[in-house]
Amino acid sequence: MTDYELTQRVIGCAMKVHSALGPGLLESAYKECLCFELTRAGLIAEKEKPMCLIYSQVRLDCGYRVDIMVERRLILEIKAVEAINDVHLAQVLTYLKLADLRLGLIMNFHVLHLRNGIRRVVNRYDDSATSAESSASSAVDSVANPDAP
Repeated sequence: MTDYELTQRVIGCAMKVHSALGPGLLESAYKECLCFELTRAGLIAEKEKPMCLIYSQVRLDCGYRVDIMVERRLILEIKAVEAINDVHLAQVLTYLKLADLRLGLIMNFHVLHLRNGIRRVVNRYDDSATSAESSASSAVDSVANPDAP
């Protein structure tokens, strides 16, 4: 399954949860329900997955926990806040770097339409169709239309 296919399945599950519950609940409720839907969809979903930090060649358990890791390659950060801000993006990018993963989604369930509450975070972004000067170590973009290719 490609990253695109995986994120589309995850977003579909999240939209199902949001349609049933709407905005206004705590993050923990959305996290539990989404994890249930992901598992029901046949995906491997790990809740509150511990994330260690390697510093000076020493493994440190600092208490970091990823909300949900899907298929051991996609990090989901669940939010129920007024707006996603830079600290949320930095948090997911840090998790991606610590786990040496490429892709994460921030899902803010405190919105009227979930499509407006999803942000895609990419670690080590490299678009081979562009010049080397425009490639960046990381990039963040919005998933405005989850049905678009």
